[in-house]
Formats: sequence, C-alpha cells, structure tokens
Amino acid sequence: MAPIDHRGTRRDYRRGRLDLPDLAADPMEQLASWLADAQAVDNPEPTAMILATVGEDGQPSLRAVLLKHLDDEGPCWYTDSRSLKGQQLAFNPKASILFFWPELERQVRLDGLVAPLPPELADEYFATRPLGSRLAAAASHQSQPIASRDELERRLEAVRERHPDGAVPRPPTWIGYRLEPSLFQFWQGRENRLHDRFQYTREGGSWTITRLMP
Repeated sequence: MAPIDHRGTRRDYRRGRLDLPDLAADPMEQLASWLADAQAVDNPEPTAMILATVGEDGQPSLRAVLLKHLDDEGPCWYTDSRSLKGQQLAFNPKASILFFWPELERQVRLDGLVAPLPPELADEYFATRPLGSRLAAAASHQSQPIASRDELERRLEAVRERHPDGAVPRPPTWIGYRLEPSLFQFWQGRENRLHDRFQYTREGGSWTITRLMP
C-alpha cells in the first residue's frame, strides 16, 4: 500500500473549557451530565464506549460496546459471556472504558473492576430488545469462527423456526456487566493542545479531584 502520512493533519480545540468549579463532587453525576450533553448534539452513538480488557497472554483488547444503563455503581452493558471480552473478564476483571465525543471535544476514561449483573436484570433488558436482536443473540456464539455468512443466516433461521411465536428466551451465556470505577479522568480539548484534564480517585467513601497536565 502507499504510505499514509497524517503528520500534517490537525485542528485546534475551541469548543469549551473545564475548571474545578465546573465539576460535580460525584464523578458519576459528572459523567451523567456529559452523557446528556452528548445526546443533545449530532452524535449518532452518544452511548458508545470503548472497552479495554486483558487476558492471560497480557495482550490488551479493545472494542466498542453500548452503554445500556448507568447507576451510582457504574456503567452497565450486555454481551455474550463466551466472547473474547467475556473470557478475558472472567480471567481478569480489571478493565477500562473510554467515552469519546468529538463533537464536544471531550473524552472520559474510567478504570475499575467489572462484575456480572444479576440474571434478572439481563432477563429484563433482553425482553425489551427487538425480535431480530434476540434471534441474533441466540444464534451467535460470539467471537467463534464461522465458515460463511450463509451459515450464520442458517443458524438465525433455525432459531426463528424453534420460536415461531417470537418468544426467544435469553441465552444463559448472554449476560450483563457493570464496571465499578475506582478512577475517572475527564478531558476537555483546548487550544494548542493545552487541554483541561481532571482525575477523580476514590479515597474511602469520597472522591478526590486532581487537575492533571495534558
């Protein structure tokens, strides 16, 4: 392939600023506020978050997942526990999540431990998914090789035939996860790459906020 050179590609960040008085004392409240801002602008996936996990071989893996709910304990999502991320989380529950909202020139990083959600929460959410999504979850063994798209479609049709009434049960391997954060970093782009960056760290039952150099 021809070399691709982006050393000259740049733009300045001028959308906003972030100062200590702007921040909520609780980082979950601050995250909820920024999520609301992201939903209010022209962002096709404001709830998309990059999830980083590490397995037995020490190789980090990244993928985008969708936030499904946020509570006082952390962000939650749902997936096949047999997937690579599920296998890695079973071995090593430490993970990181990154939200990036380029329209707002903002990003948020969360580090912490991941724990499975109670099965009843997975049942509740699975029942709200569109029929096609429920069929796909039942048909796919996520992350496993498959010979062709045709074979995948045949698996889907087989599930549809087993459940002609559309009452697809939640596969027991399709579960929810929550990241329980011990660290947050809020980043607001600024001119000349002199960004505003604040870190929350938990100390006992409270959070300490520190400004970091960009």
